[in-house]
Amino acid sequence: MASKKVAVIGGGAAGFFAALSVKEHHPNHEVTLFEKTSKILSKVKISGGGRCNVTHNCSDISRLCEAYPRGGKKLRSLFHQFNTTDTIEWFESRGVPLKTEKDGRMFPVSDESQSIIDCLVSETRRLKIDLELEQSVERIQQEDKYWKLEFKNSPSQSFDSIIIATGGSPKIKGFEWLQNLGHSIAAPVPSLFTFNMPSEPIKSLMGLSVENAGVKILNSKIKTQGPLLITHWGMSGPAILKASAFGAKELSQCDYVFDIQINWVDETNTDKIFDHLQHSNQQHPKKGIGYQKIFPLPNRLWGYLIDKAGISSDKKWNEVGKKKLRILANLLAQDQYAVSGKTTFKEEFVTCGGVALNEINLKTMQSKKAANLYFAGEVLDVDAITGGFNFQAAWSGGFIAGKLN
Repeated sequence: MASKKVAVIGGGAAGFFAALSVKEHHPNHEVTLFEKTSKILSKVKISGGGRCNVTHNCSDISRLCEAYPRGGKKLRSLFHQFNTTDTIEWFESRGVPLKTEKDGRMFPVSDESQSIIDCLVSETRRLKIDLELEQSVERIQQEDKYWKLEFKNSPSQSFDSIIIATGGSPKIKGFEWLQNLGHSIAAPVPSLFTFNMPSEPIKSLMGLSVENAGVKILNSKIKTQGPLLITHWGMSGPAILKASAFGAKELSQCDYVFDIQINWVDETNTDKIFDHLQHSNQQHPKKGIGYQKIFPLPNRLWGYLIDKAGISSDKKWNEVGKKKLRILANLLAQDQYAVSGKTTFKEEFVTCGGVALNEINLKTMQSKKAANLYFAGEVLDVDAITGGFNFQAAWSGGFIAGKLN
């Protein structure tokens, strides 16, 4: 096949993987990877607390698609071509063994994100990919069969094909250059954030975690389940982050002022919980309710909830009336908190929004608006819950875009 010139814009996970894929599928093509800053793979560097949550061990494609509030089943064709199993094999075959943690997240055995960065950089050198830093693309335009890239501080260049992997943008202005190519943009809003609760006294339990809590955003259909962490500003943890991802657009519209309901125990039926409490009343009548909890909750949380129910912790079980036990049963199943504001999750800024998926052929990642123009990564209206899923979308999209089909 004749040699062609290919530009990849964006030095993040999707951009690197796209550039490598082009060279693997088309060894004779000239590939240039442009990054507007002086740093590459910055999100890879900080991901997972500096360990890099490369992917997730979920190999079932239907279940994998459920991790994407924006994208969902539309990504099925992507994952049929390159999925989590392929990601694991790709890195391990290049000398980066991965390990699985109990929640399914996968990290390099080294526990160092630098292992992933070194692997990707080493591959670009081996395949002779030209990496150009501090090259900010100002404009893209089509001229005959070619794409012309205009840069901020250097002469324009022409390419046969372009792969855009510039990542998300917090403001729609960051997508204007893509709107100028005829693409529709879903307005960006934050995803993956924690809930601020300035008026809630539960913050005094900061640092306390519950292994399996149910979270429901009231006046919505959003319900999640999983670990929950109480922080000095409110609540965090996988159950909260998942709720923030699925509710990203809805919660933006109410300016992050809403109420949530927490189920602290693995039972939603308040009558059954009440029966459990009544049973304990009969089994341990002379024991203090504050010292004889009947659900596997942290001691401080149990104490907080009985206090919220208006029960003194030194009361004996047989001194607590049915009315108070009914209040406690309702709190265990349907505790409510007022949320007012959000906090970015660690340094990992994720937005939903971007180039509309219905304008992309997801079997090839090529634009439906223009030939030889491809997209990969968070520049698209695709985002995921935590657990390595955002990186997986980047690896899959970059790999497929690099085929240049």
